[in-house]
Amino acid sequence: MLNALRRQCWTQFRTRIFQQPYFITRGLGGSPSVCVKKAHRTDEFTHLEAVHSPDQFGTLSPQVDEPEIADEGDLREEDFLQNIPSQGQKLSVRQYADTIKEHLKNNRIREALDVVEVRMKQDRVKPVNYHFNLLIGGCARVGYSKKAFQLYNKMKQHGLKVTGGTYTSLFNACATSPFLADGLKRANHLREIMIEKGYEPNETNYNAMIKAYGRCGDLKTAFQLVDEMVERRLNVGTDTFNFLLQACITDREYGFRHALLVWHRMYHMNVSPDRYSFNLLLRCVRDCQLGELETMEQVIEQILSQSIVRPQHQLATVEAKPATDNALVANEQSDGQSIPSLEIINVYSELTERLNHEGVPDLLSPKPHLGSLIKLGEVRKAEDRLLLLGGSSNVLAEMKRCSVEPDIRTMTELLDVIPPTYAAEKQLLTSIKQLKLGCDIDFFNILIKKRSMRFDYEGAKDVLYMIEAANLEPDIVTYGVLALGCQTQEEARSLLKMMNQADVRINIQILGAMLRQGCARHNFRYVTEVLNIVKRERLKPNEPFLRHLEEFGKVCEKRDRDYDAKPRQKGRDEFKMEYNRYRMHMDAWREHMGLQGLALDQALGIVREHPWEQFKQPQPDGFEAVKNPKLRHKRKKHHSIRKVDVDAIGDDDDRDVRDEVHKKVGDQTAEVRLVH
Repeated sequence: MLNALRRQCWTQFRTRIFQQPYFITRGLGGSPSVCVKKAHRTDEFTHLEAVHSPDQFGTLSPQVDEPEIADEGDLREEDFLQNIPSQGQKLSVRQYADTIKEHLKNNRIREALDVVEVRMKQDRVKPVNYHFNLLIGGCARVGYSKKAFQLYNKMKQHGLKVTGGTYTSLFNACATSPFLADGLKRANHLREIMIEKGYEPNETNYNAMIKAYGRCGDLKTAFQLVDEMVERRLNVGTDTFNFLLQACITDREYGFRHALLVWHRMYHMNVSPDRYSFNLLLRCVRDCQLGELETMEQVIEQILSQSIVRPQHQLATVEAKPATDNALVANEQSDGQSIPSLEIINVYSELTERLNHEGVPDLLSPKPHLGSLIKLGEVRKAEDRLLLLGGSSNVLAEMKRCSVEPDIRTMTELLDVIPPTYAAEKQLLTSIKQLKLGCDIDFFNILIKKRSMRFDYEGAKDVLYMIEAANLEPDIVTYGVLALGCQTQEEARSLLKMMNQADVRINIQILGAMLRQGCARHNFRYVTEVLNIVKRERLKPNEPFLRHLEEFGKVCEKRDRDYDAKPRQKGRDEFKMEYNRYRMHMDAWREHMGLQGLALDQALGIVREHPWEQFKQPQPDGFEAVKNPKLRHKRKKHHSIRKVDVDAIGDDDDRDVRDEVHKKVGDQTAEVRLVH
């Protein structure tokens, strides 16, 4: 009984002890320590005291109350952890890819990028390399090279495999970049990466690399890449030579010479040119010069000597200096066999015959000759370079020999390089009729521009009759090239009235063409009226528009100083009055446009738009491509020109035709006041 009572008392004592807010324990060293429980109390010790106090444990820093405003990163993390997307919200890999394709098809670059950068991130879905390749290819097509390489870096960060198609798209992005120096720098860096990784390019990669280096102006590297393809026994086909011709176009001084070498090398390698090859060669004829005459003569001798072939091996007896150090255009070496003296004599005789050939030169065919060409120094214009190829008729004959059918694009390129005469235009239109080709509005726009540039404004208006006879409708470019012929205010008002009737809104390019005419004729009222239209239509002036105004201002200032030096000169008072009125109006216009007091470079910096800015913003609601995507991919109308009276072109009786045209489109010249 006594023991039971003792155990009960001891139990109650222990219970009361452990319910106290403190208890005594003995440490390892025998010294007692007191642990005090302090609930919901802030640390009353300073940081220094807490560090050196033996009675504090776990209070190395003072306690801080929770902030009232939550951190933005914490909110995002909490939202990410709580708002888990459902399985029904997620799409398959194929569905995400189809969404990207749909946006790229309609040129919605920003929306396509948001699929990977926004939606897939929200859906907690990891993109695959197929998604990145689609986006890189879409950015490459529009020249958004910076974003294409950013996607490439993200692709590597995700640990995804970089395929040959990725490299092809990246080089295409370099080729289409609006900044050539940046594109060339990126292409060099990407090529170094491929070499470091030991990646061996395939035929498609090489073609993309040639395209990139050629368009960025590095012709030497482009030709070296073709040499690598030959060494690695890769197929050098028509596409490769087409990319080389694109590279030749970028060299405005020596491009025509390079193009001839590439063209005949194509023949030597038994590669047949296609329609695109002929179109590119005609573009070289239009844009590129011969270069140094001495080197050009050596190139022609090289082409003539290499074209003389005997059945078993190539004879190259004329030692011409190669234009480049590449194997593609260098002279072919003989196979070491002895060449009979009789064959050498035949080669010399044939070469002499081609050098002394009579008639029109022909450097286009596999058996070229110089014809009756006197001096290469006389070849300065595009029509002269076309004559070296034998003229437009010889180009069409060579296309027929190569089993290549020309299209309207070929005829448009020919129209740009034929002589600026009615006879040449009539011959080309006759060829189009004989080939039964359908013309589009672009062909007639070039014809209008060609006649306007040679100041044949009446002939340019006659093309409207051809457009109507071909059952086509003018587009915005048609009115733009017609504006080149608006020499007076009345003609400009007539054109604007025609556009208003056709429900076509004027743009700054058309007004720039009118401004050019007004400045050339020193018509202050014409220039003032154009400025008023820009202000009223709320149009943003572009770079050519401001340059026209700047040049016109310099001419007027010089003329004003000349009149001040000669105060009795005829026309001084009239010029002073008009010029002072123009300057007052110009100052008000500049102030309205926000260009007052700015130099030309500063003004150009304001109006110049960055080419990549359009890809950083989503398309606005109601954009035409969103409402009707099929319109973007609709093919341009092609109609036969059999109803066009080609025989009337260039004849004396064409006055009747012009009167009829003016009655239809030009005689509605009742003054339309644009500024009230």
